[in-house]
This record gives sequence, C-alpha cells and structure tokens, in this order.
Amino acid sequence: MEYNIVVVDDEIKQAEIIVKILADHGYTAKATNRPHEVVDIAQNNLLDLVVTDQAMPGMDGIKLLEALSLLQDPPLVVILTGYGTISKAVEAMKKKAFDYITKPIDMDRLLLTVKNALELRRLGRENRELKAIIKGEGLDTIIGNSGVIEAIKKIIRKIAPTNSTVLITGESGTGKELVANAIHSLSPRKDAAFSAVNCAAIPDTLIESELFGYEKGAFTGANTAKQGIIGASNGGTLFLDEISELSHPVQAKLLRLIQNKEIKPLGSSEIQSVDIRIVAATNKDISQEIKNGRFREDLYYRLNVIPIQIPPLRDRKSDIPILMEYFLKKYTSIHSKMINRISDDAATLLLKYGWPGNVRQLESVMERTVLLTEGNTITKDDLPLEVRVTPIAINKYEFELPETGISFYELEKEILAQAMKKSDGVIARAAALLGMSYRTLQYRLEKFGINKKTEEV
Repeated sequence: MEYNIVVVDDEIKQAEIIVKILADHGYTAKATNRPHEVVDIAQNNLLDLVVTDQAMPGMDGIKLLEALSLLQDPPLVVILTGYGTISKAVEAMKKKAFDYITKPIDMDRLLLTVKNALELRRLGRENRELKAIIKGEGLDTIIGNSGVIEAIKKIIRKIAPTNSTVLITGESGTGKELVANAIHSLSPRKDAAFSAVNCAAIPDTLIESELFGYEKGAFTGANTAKQGIIGASNGGTLFLDEISELSHPVQAKLLRLIQNKEIKPLGSSEIQSVDIRIVAATNKDISQEIKNGRFREDLYYRLNVIPIQIPPLRDRKSDIPILMEYFLKKYTSIHSKMINRISDDAATLLLKYGWPGNVRQLESVMERTVLLTEGNTITKDDLPLEVRVTPIAINKYEFELPETGISFYELEKEILAQAMKKSDGVIARAAALLGMSYRTLQYRLEKFGINKKTEEV
C-alpha cells in the first residue's frame, strides 16, 4: 500500500533531509516550506501523514494541525518541536496530533513514529472499506478495476444526481442491484427509501396490488386499504428487477407512472401524485421480448433513457483477483476467521473457472471457503469441487484438462453421484445413463459410499 507523506519546515533544506531519510527507508514524501500549500494538497488529494515543524512564521505547526483537522478525511500529523516549546507539543497532542518529536531529531524515533502512524492509517482505511462492504452502499460495493467497470462507475457518477430512468442489463449474478443501489446512494434521494422489487418473485395476480396499493373492498380479501410499494417509496428510488416479467396491464400502469408521475390504487377513483425515480433491470434481451410481443416498446424507450450493460464475470477476468480479496476481507470479518491469504494454486483455479453464476457465485464460493478453511491460508483443497474440477470434453462433451491436474477419484465420484441424482437413486436408470452394467455400477457405488434406493421402481 502506498502512502502520501508531506514534510513541512520553513527551512526547506531541513524538510528535504527528512524526505531523503524517509526515501532511504522506502517511503515516498514531498518537502515544502509552505504550510498553506499542505492544506490545499490535502483538500484535493488523499494525504496520509504530515510531519511538520512547530515553529514557523505565519502558520505554525499547531495552526496547520487545526486547519487539517477540519477536512473530511484529515491526515495524521507529527509535530517536530524544540526542547523549549514542550508546552506547544502538549497542546498539539490535545488537538489530536498523532505524536510529537523533540529536536534534535532522533531519526530512529522518527522512523518508528512514521511506521506506526502509517499502520494506523492502513487499519483505519481498511475499517472504512469493511464498513462500506457490510453496509452495502455506494461505489465502494462495485468491485473491479477493469475498463468496463471503471466506465460503469463513471456513468453512475454522472447520472446519479439526475431523475432520469435507468435500464440495467446483464446476466443473473452480475450485480445489477448493486449498481441501482449505488445510483440511489449518490443521488439527492439517498435519505429516502430505496425499494427493490423482484418482479419475477411476486405472482402475476399480486404484483399490481403490491406495487400500486389498493382500497378496502377492491377485491375479495381486501378488508383494509393498503399503501403500495410505490406510494411508500415516494421521494426515493424504485428498483424493478426482472422487469421483463411484468404483465402487459402492469406495464401500462408503469408507463403512466413514468410519464405523469401518477398512480391509481386498485379500487380507487383518486389519482395520487408521486415523486419517484425508476431504475429497472433485466437479464433478458428486451429487444427480442418486444419482437415476441411480451414487452411494450413504448415502455422500453421510457426506461432505456440511461442504459447500463454489465458484462459477465468471464468477460472481465481481470476483476477476479480484486473480487477474491474483497470477499475474503468481508467474510473473514463477518465470521471472525483468521485467514490472510489465498495460495497461488487456489487463486489460479479461481481465475480459470468460468463462473456461470457470475459475481454472486464467486461470493458464495468465497464465503463457503472461508467458513470451511481451517488454516490461515486458502489452498486449492479448500475450494469446492465445482471450482477444482474443470468440466471435461469427451467427444461431444466439453473437456479441458487443467494444468494443475484433477483428482480422477473425485471426478468419478461426482459423475456417479450426478447420475444417481438424475435417476432418483434407481441403479438401473443410472447404469443406463452411464452406459455400464447394473453390477458394475452397484460395485462402484459401494466403493464410493454413494447412497442408493433399496428397491427399483
């Protein structure tokens, strides 16, 4: 981890000497004799540590400390003070300086102080990152440094302050809800509700009443009036996941909401005005859904004002290492595990795997692995079989023998288990699937300890 350090002294030569000593010990620092310049640097760039002389004309070390402490993310400050101004050093500590060092400077003491300050800075930064991870807000949750992810973040920053509708497309598990949440978190609506609705999870007969609400007596069982999700989200953001699953009548009502900012609950004659931003998502090809008559073209154009397409993880493999480290930190923190690294062979397998379930699958694998790993390092043997065994191709079946090799024992056991699962545990059916005799399969099942039904059906 790199740190930004500034050394301040009105005698620039003194500052440059300290910078040279820090450089000899692997630290990058800048020397200056202008305290006000340090405040400007800290405002425009992340600054980790300031080592400053106490006695300087104009802005002394205490005043510089006070100015820096007003910043949103103030750097740590170490005060260099003469023996006769110890009282000033005590004052600096009361104002939350990290430490003070008396002159003439003991360089070993200075180097130890710098080391301790930067370690505290590192821990503070990681703590903030973990809080953002667990809280699940903002751009901090969109992990990756590939060009396409950086482009998506740039779009989010630009569109978040607006009220424009957004359509997010991508395979399941790519992080569409994270993008929607980031848009909301960076918008003026961030203090209002963010309501996420999985349109595919609510029965078609209920989705309209759930979204728009209803009046008492609107239908059988409506014994009281109920406010819908849209009304409850007034002033906030509504995220409609799998929007392609909505029926045409609900699509029509949604179109009216976008056009007129109005809704009419079921059974009501009154129109209600609502202030809400719509962010929608789908894993389907909407243009094909329109051709097939399953999605309204006019609604598509209303939703697709700002399109964001998230590529599958297999198309941005450069993001996998940083995602692995991200989930490792997240789940070692949540589950209080002392795991600090992923071995090279395990990382190679994770990098080469195809991830059909995308980031969601990678997160699931990392949590499972963290829970089951006993040492402080994740090895390839700690990974689930789905990652360790590459799908094989024999004739028409895809197969690629991994460079790291495979366990033929585990591969055979997995194939037998899958055959028994597909045949509901009936040996005769499984034997037919595998092209082997009943007795051969029975022997192999006993060898591997795979359960089977006692009677054929």
